Amino acid sequence: MVLSKADQQQKEKVFNKLRLKYKDYNDPWGFNLETIKQALEIILPFYKNYFRVRVFGKENIKDTSYMIVSNHTGQVPIDGALITMAFAYEFDQPRVLHSMVERFMAGLPFIGDLSAQTGAILGDRDNCKWLLSQDESILVFPEGTRGINKSTKNFYKLQRFPSGFYRIALQAQRPIVPISVIGAEEMFPFVLQAPKLGKKLGLPSLPIPFNLFPLPAPIDIYIGKPINVPTNLSSDAPEKEIRPYVQEIEESIKMNIEKGLKDRREFFDRVRNPIQDFMKKL
Repeated sequence: MVLSKADQQQKEKVFNKLRLKYKDYNDPWGFNLETIKQALEIILPFYKNYFRVRVFGKENIKDTSYMIVSNHTGQVPIDGALITMAFAYEFDQPRVLHSMVERFMAGLPFIGDLSAQTGAILGDRDNCKWLLSQDESILVFPEGTRGINKSTKNFYKLQRFPSGFYRIALQAQRPIVPISVIGAEEMFPFVLQAPKLGKKLGLPSLPIPFNLFPLPAPIDIYIGKPINVPTNLSSDAPEKEIRPYVQEIEESIKMNIEKGLKDRREFFDRVRNPIQDFMKKL
């Protein structure tokens, strides 16, 4: 896939701005600008020409530190790479989002190191606190593996968010930006789950898609308005006091999921309708 001349020029501008922004930045996990450059060069043609990503709500983002909270979809966590690309490529002030990854992912040979070099870190509270104290932005998927490992019939059903991410945002007093991704579920439109086999392999779950390579589903990313956390609520408050605020984030993401499903591009109907017909026959 070849980028247009305009995209090539934009890519160089982005890299130059990222080099300037992160020239003095170091973290304990191996953040590496050259690795990030290589990753973006690989991902950008897919972002532009294969998934044809559209980003809505860019006006909601300022050049400041956020906790980015998104639904998690698609069986393979490509959604994280596409959101990260959006924040690097689509804004006048690009930034690298630090994705929170599961412990099993961080411990994988090669993949764990590569993830750390491109900004991803193990999603524990101390790591998040350190990054936010450096005015970095964090990308969190509160659904975790429950989000990406949904069966076909449960696509786009948001799983209940735990409150950990909100407690971190409270402690750091950082605004939360809700993100809704539409299209990633259709990359692997028919999926079976093999939890027992996954357990034997030491994995939290094992989704088995019928297609081994993601389909070119158009991806839409909806960026909601930042939601400020209260200043008079402790990060150690009881769950019953935190829960209404977490639900506010969930509802914001659900609202844009519903909007996105209504406005999604034609590809989705060509994939979705045959699947729905097949599922009705089961």
